[in-house]
Amino acid sequence: MQGARAGPGLCLRFLRLGSRWTPVALSPQCCGPRLYSTQTAQATLEKSGRKTTLEADATTKRKAKTTEDSKSFAAGMFMGQLRPEQVFPYPSALSEEQAQTLRELVPPVTRFFEEVNNAAANDALEQVENQTLQGLKELGAFGLQVPVEYGGLGLSNTQYARLVDVVGAHDLGVGIVLGAHQSIGFKGILLYGSPEQKTRYLPRLATGEAVAAFCLTEPGSGSDAASIRSRAVPSPCGGFYTLSGSKIWISNGGLAEIFTVFAKTPVTDTATGSVTEKITAFIVERGFGGVTSGPPEKKMGIKASNTAEVHFDGTRVPATNVLGLPGSGFKVAMNILNNGRFGMAAAMAGTMRGVIARAVEHAANRTQFGDKIHNFGIIQEKLARMAMLQYVTESMAYMISANMDQGATDFQIEAAISKIFASEAAWAATDECIQIMGGMGYMREAGVERVMRDLRIFRIFEGTNDILRLFVALNGFQVAGNKLQALQRAVSNPLSSAGVLASSITERIRRKAGWGSGISLQHYVHPSLDESAELMVRSLDLFAGTVEEILLRYGKKIVDQQFMLKRVADCAIDLYAMGVVLSRASRALAEGQPTAQHEKLLCDTWCQEASKRLMATLPKLDADGTFRDLRGISRALVEAGGVVCPNPLGF
Repeated sequence: MQGARAGPGLCLRFLRLGSRWTPVALSPQCCGPRLYSTQTAQATLEKSGRKTTLEADATTKRKAKTTEDSKSFAAGMFMGQLRPEQVFPYPSALSEEQAQTLRELVPPVTRFFEEVNNAAANDALEQVENQTLQGLKELGAFGLQVPVEYGGLGLSNTQYARLVDVVGAHDLGVGIVLGAHQSIGFKGILLYGSPEQKTRYLPRLATGEAVAAFCLTEPGSGSDAASIRSRAVPSPCGGFYTLSGSKIWISNGGLAEIFTVFAKTPVTDTATGSVTEKITAFIVERGFGGVTSGPPEKKMGIKASNTAEVHFDGTRVPATNVLGLPGSGFKVAMNILNNGRFGMAAAMAGTMRGVIARAVEHAANRTQFGDKIHNFGIIQEKLARMAMLQYVTESMAYMISANMDQGATDFQIEAAISKIFASEAAWAATDECIQIMGGMGYMREAGVERVMRDLRIFRIFEGTNDILRLFVALNGFQVAGNKLQALQRAVSNPLSSAGVLASSITERIRRKAGWGSGISLQHYVHPSLDESAELMVRSLDLFAGTVEEILLRYGKKIVDQQFMLKRVADCAIDLYAMGVVLSRASRALAEGQPTAQHEKLLCDTWCQEASKRLMATLPKLDADGTFRDLRGISRALVEAGGVVCPNPLGF
């Protein structure tokens, strides 16, 4: 009864709204076009006239199910909830038959990349050697996830991840050719294609007879993918569209015979009769006519892959080649990219495994000052941190792929987190490999500088990491906002919602008193990891409390606080990583795996350091003037056209 009496007073906090904030889900209309999105970031805004829509796919899903129905672990973090289904225990989605298939595939694919493919030659030639392409076709590498009935291998997401892991360890340039072909190039046909479209295109694509490309990015639409200008005008008879426009930086753009192309089309609202411009996805064949490609771009890395402009000039596309529904192209694009993102984490895990082996080999054999350099503390720290980054990345990749294989549909935050973390972890690990190898690592002959060049693009394409951080934070805030909206409804009708109010009040009292939320991982993690699990729970409590305070302070204006959103996203990444490694290490310990104690070390060290970062960042997230100062420095640079201060010598 005391709790019930305390309810209205405590909940007045949620009623002090006025014009400052109404606790509804962050609406699409509040998130102006300034934030959004690269050719892959789901934070992109779709523009329809003057109307904008935040991440069309997520919006559609929210209509179909409530926040409470979601099993997303990452989404739950923003509400201070533990949703264990997709994380604990560490998921395994392989049947014995699928595992056996992988055992038969991994050795020959590995041998192929070690004995046939020449990554250095591909890089120097700026194309994949013909014998390599032919060998990949014979291995079935162009149709890994194409169903068997269409001539592919029919691999699951987890099986696909394992083979991408192998490719990432050997040649990222070849990885881009294969990934641009199947991870995004024809993925739309797998996800949205009609039976007729699948029958027509998948057999050729699976064998590599035809190569595919994904055409979204344009000269004026990089991060704001929805601002594309390519147009497809329907014919009066309705039998075809006339497509015109240009796409840039298209992987496989000069090689592809089949393109997934996105263009604006007029779409009629059946209810009102009004016509608006919306994005529609098309399957376009080079043979349709009017399709040309520019010369291969000169790039910093992934030189073996073909990157080119693709132009469509009056290309007649049959109406039967619309992919999905007219006007649903934005959703199609975002789902394609979201579904393929886990593959990047798997590739990066393989890359890191490779560079760690190079670093260890050098450290174990290089003698300086009378001792092997692996005995020096600075080198030991570098190797240990490289191992942690690889362990976290690999754990994320295979957790998300297993989630997908088990039927999960709400994993977009986790997928974005994995892409951000993996691309930055691989860069850091490769940089440290070069540092450990010293001058030798800098030499082209060693091959690590090529890996470094190849890696740089991964923080840019498939969603720039900056935009994806905004996506992670804003989607999380939207989930938290939905929770507060439900609480507001409970406050307005307290007699019928006493349970909701009591639970919320208890949670806040415990948090304010420093008692924590009462959440426990005791039943999910191995007993020897209890201390690390407790660090995660404390971090989760602080994170959720901070998210709520930020929402209450800024409301819809949170979309303007990019300094803050970036840091919230970084904390979310650390928090999700803690959960992932706790799960994987617990499995190793429970099963008595040979590497269990090593995995415990990796997990404990990661959780200790991640928790420290969270505890240092969250309490002062909105408490100092650093953001104001950074903004002022930036504005001064722009006004001056560069560095503001003169040379100290005065000339």
